[in-house]
Amino acid sequence: MFCWAEVSYTTLQGAAQTDDVTVEVLRRKRWLVSEARPMTNNRASLESAEDLPGMLDDSEADNSSQIEEDTDHNYYTSKTYGPNDPMSKELWVNIDQMDKEKVKIHGILSNTHRQAARVNLSFDFPFYGHFLREITVATGGFIYTGDVVHRMLTATQYIAPLMANFDPSLSRNSTVIYFDNGTALVVQWDHVHLQDSYSLGSFTFQATLHSDGRIIFAYKEVPIQISKISSVNHPVKVGLSDAFVVVHRIQQIPNVRRKTIYEYHRVELLKNKITNSTAVEMMPLPTCLQFTSCSTCIAAEINFNCSWCHRLNRCSSGFDRHRQDWVDNSCPDETKDNTCDISTTQFQSSTAASVTKATTRNRAATEADSTQTTSHPPTSAPTEDDTKIALHLKDNGAAAAESTAERDTHPLHTGLILGMLLLMLVMMAVVLVTVYIYHHPSSAAGIFFIERRPSRWPAMKFRRGSGYPAYAEVEPVGQEKEGFIESEQC
Repeated sequence: MFCWAEVSYTTLQGAAQTDDVTVEVLRRKRWLVSEARPMTNNRASLESAEDLPGMLDDSEADNSSQIEEDTDHNYYTSKTYGPNDPMSKELWVNIDQMDKEKVKIHGILSNTHRQAARVNLSFDFPFYGHFLREITVATGGFIYTGDVVHRMLTATQYIAPLMANFDPSLSRNSTVIYFDNGTALVVQWDHVHLQDSYSLGSFTFQATLHSDGRIIFAYKEVPIQISKISSVNHPVKVGLSDAFVVVHRIQQIPNVRRKTIYEYHRVELLKNKITNSTAVEMMPLPTCLQFTSCSTCIAAEINFNCSWCHRLNRCSSGFDRHRQDWVDNSCPDETKDNTCDISTTQFQSSTAASVTKATTRNRAATEADSTQTTSHPPTSAPTEDDTKIALHLKDNGAAAAESTAERDTHPLHTGLILGMLLLMLVMMAVVLVTVYIYHHPSSAAGIFFIERRPSRWPAMKFRRGSGYPAYAEVEPVGQEKEGFIESEQC
């Protein structure tokens, strides 16, 4: 795994960009379309990752390889149609003939460079088994499909009919158009130019997302070979990519999280097959996410090793957008045997049996307290309503016990409150008497406390001064002293 640099995009609207977190994109593996993969015995899992082709840079890709029809990419199969194939013209959507009210020209994207905008879908679009209702259209000839909106949109989680350094602001004829008819979304980059190669001519191409998961790339104008487009200032990609996000907490910096994006799959179409009037059709293959029960999950015979996690009630191969939930809930440890856990069923049965016994005891107690004397033994297992009643009776018993405990502790609480109130009253009285005596020293109470102040006590006070003991005599009350007192030496 390694990290690579991508260009920065700015999102115009929709979800706020996560500028407060660090986003790292790590590539686990890349699928290079060089030969057809068999449709059977082709499973994508963590254990088989070491057997896959090594990671390659764009410069190392073998563009001379041939794309086979019905090429299996594990998640999708693709078909490429040449310029003379009637399907190429059929797959191109003529937006000029569509309902004008539904066709939208994005004014900002059509006049800016390296910008992206959120677009809401009117249908659920399955992408790598995940249903999307919102996408991000970028000026660079691609669609971003991730939930975490960051600045490096070209890195992963994209649908790219032709990702390159397009700048619609260079020409008045350049526009970014999209059209949603309720079952498909068409995004068209119309007469767009490369920022660093304006003289090469304009490109016109589109991507169509269908509600059944099909993805169509159609190309009307491609003035040069895709492999000759410079990738110095912008990545040049054609294909699909998806990833999962893992959130890490930084202990040194509170309230700051780092999000790491792991690309778990990529489809790269060979660029030398893309010319004028060509098209590529990609059809989704079954994934583990479509199974909703343990039995169907582990019995699935598809391109993935599906496992069932009882804690999440989810079927997965371990590599999808819910990867963090899968790991945090210890699903990899739970699914090592790859079977429906019998102990779980037994646990559920024992739980149901205990609830049944509780229901029977509660019924017996209720009948003993009532006036009815006849009883009938149960002839069938308790129904769902019976279980609910038993749970309610149990809750009522717990509530009664709590009420008894509250009654026992009630006198203690009352005495404590009364004691605190009494102490506060005494303190307030002392304060008020002190203030009164201070302001009325000639009153009876004032004279009473003055006559009994500590300085009038007939005692000797020990003073701690310079380290030597010193004594002072306190005069008796009602006597005046004149002259000196001579003390005899011992």
